[in-house]
Amino acid sequence: MSLTLPQILSFLLIAGTMFLFIWGKLRYDLVAVLALLAGVLIGLIPYDKAFSGFSDDIIFIVASALLVSAAVSRSGAVERVLRPISPYLTNTSIRIFVLVTAVTALSGFVKNIGALAMLMPVAFQIARKSETSPSVFLMPMAFGSLLGGIVTLIGTSPNIIVSRVREEIVGEPFKMFDFAPVGFFLALAGIAFLTVAWRLLPQNRKGAASIEAAFNLEGYTTEAIVPEDSLVAGKTVGELEKIGDDEVEVLMIVREWGSRYAPSDKSVIRPGDTLLLEGEPKALEAIVSEAKLELVRTGSDKEKEKAKDTPTDEIGVMETVVSEQSMLVGRTPADFRLSDRYNVSLLAVSRAGQRITDQMRSVRLRAGDVIVLRGDLREMPETLGELRLLPLAERGIPLGGGKRSLLPVAVLAVAMALVGFGVLPVAIAFFAAAVTLLLIRSLSLKEAYETIEWPILVMIGALIPVSDTLRSTGGTDVIASLLSQAADHLPAIASLGMMMIAAMAVTPFLNNAATVLVMGPIAGAFATKLGLAPDPFLMAVAIGAACDFLTPIGHQSNTLVMGPGGYKFTDYWRLGLPLSILVVVAGVPLIAMFWPLVAR
Repeated sequence: MSLTLPQILSFLLIAGTMFLFIWGKLRYDLVAVLALLAGVLIGLIPYDKAFSGFSDDIIFIVASALLVSAAVSRSGAVERVLRPISPYLTNTSIRIFVLVTAVTALSGFVKNIGALAMLMPVAFQIARKSETSPSVFLMPMAFGSLLGGIVTLIGTSPNIIVSRVREEIVGEPFKMFDFAPVGFFLALAGIAFLTVAWRLLPQNRKGAASIEAAFNLEGYTTEAIVPEDSLVAGKTVGELEKIGDDEVEVLMIVREWGSRYAPSDKSVIRPGDTLLLEGEPKALEAIVSEAKLELVRTGSDKEKEKAKDTPTDEIGVMETVVSEQSMLVGRTPADFRLSDRYNVSLLAVSRAGQRITDQMRSVRLRAGDVIVLRGDLREMPETLGELRLLPLAERGIPLGGGKRSLLPVAVLAVAMALVGFGVLPVAIAFFAAAVTLLLIRSLSLKEAYETIEWPILVMIGALIPVSDTLRSTGGTDVIASLLSQAADHLPAIASLGMMMIAAMAVTPFLNNAATVLVMGPIAGAFATKLGLAPDPFLMAVAIGAACDFLTPIGHQSNTLVMGPGGYKFTDYWRLGLPLSILVVVAGVPLIAMFWPLVAR
């Protein structure tokens, strides 16, 4: 079979792109834009089509899904669901079953990388309480997120892309739950496997130290008021501490006329009480939000008025250390008039080796104290310089960031319903959900821009026209012809399995989204040459590309857990190879069952 010059150039372009991905010296988004530039310069991609990939629906779906995931994560809804069952997590297999099931179920409706990111803090919390290495939980959860992603259209990028390929071939895309019959049973089989097979992983892996571990603080003390409508008004201190999973301690209760006492677990909390709370910032923020407490700020009326005039996105908090030269040493925020003079308020204090039992306005600061200040982030560096305060490395302190709300969950549910019932396409529904969450301030604009994985979007946008060169030059027909010759003596179901294995083999080196962009048109042409229906072959490509369990580089979920789990490259094969075999052995007959190979 002779090849035309454009076909040869297209194959060389794709091969060179794959080589650069495997080489790994250049980041994947840079490889993608280099491939796009090369395709334009050699004449394979017309000038007016060079940037067409960046206007594709896929870009907006992926970006919007990440924003929605971040908002749902901040809402605390996932932790609330898991909290009641935490007493029943008595051994490692049960813990893995619950975590993997949760991330698998969530990944069907939220971008799988986002679902994994939501539940990783829960895994760390369970690992800490059970004195188990996080590496035991993280890789099974990453694989569970990949399995959950194949259940619905929006669970993972390959499903969205293969739906677009189907629309080009047959004129109609896959619908929201067309992937569910096959994906659901594969997910069940995967959960059962991971619940048992986690023992294949090495037990001694240690994750990279986090910035939180580097601080090694004693815990912050902050001050909160109990309003009339608080959920803990009339309840005991012990009940309040249970809301925070016993990670926050009530040090002191201050009542009218300034009476103070150290409470016991059975002490009753009254409306109007001021509580001194000690714990880590995330735990403090969670308990303040969920119990409907009001965080006390030392700010004056002047500081509060200025805060009203400052854009919400510019108001934030910073952790700082009080240096020996600081003007705050030996002073309290009240007598120093901190808020009047610098328009910042003191939220919390951490002091090594000593508990803080004074209210925030009365704490006499010492050199070495770590404090949390709230104010205008644009002016904060100058303020810290004047006060001789040393800023700590940024680690995303949530304290004082606003109340948690279940609105993001409701917005996600509405978006899913609109897609499920065919009222809106996926791109519009998730774009609307993202905009709505920004309007109701579930995320600030700054957080939204930080949440979006721009390199992934650049890679997808650049590779769409590059991969299309195979189709436009007839290269997909050439590959399909070669595959069909290889499949001449194979039964149809074996050809289906060959296509799934081919997609699995390419994904670790080309990225799952890029794999579908390349293999999807090939699968359609391959099925046509064999006289078979294209749908089962497109399904095989989607599942093969989505189920990359062999390396840390084929999918972002695998990459995300590599550092925190302390995994080596070869660790993925230990658990991933048998799971890949399970997906092929179970997936091929399931596809053939629900998507007949012979066109009707």
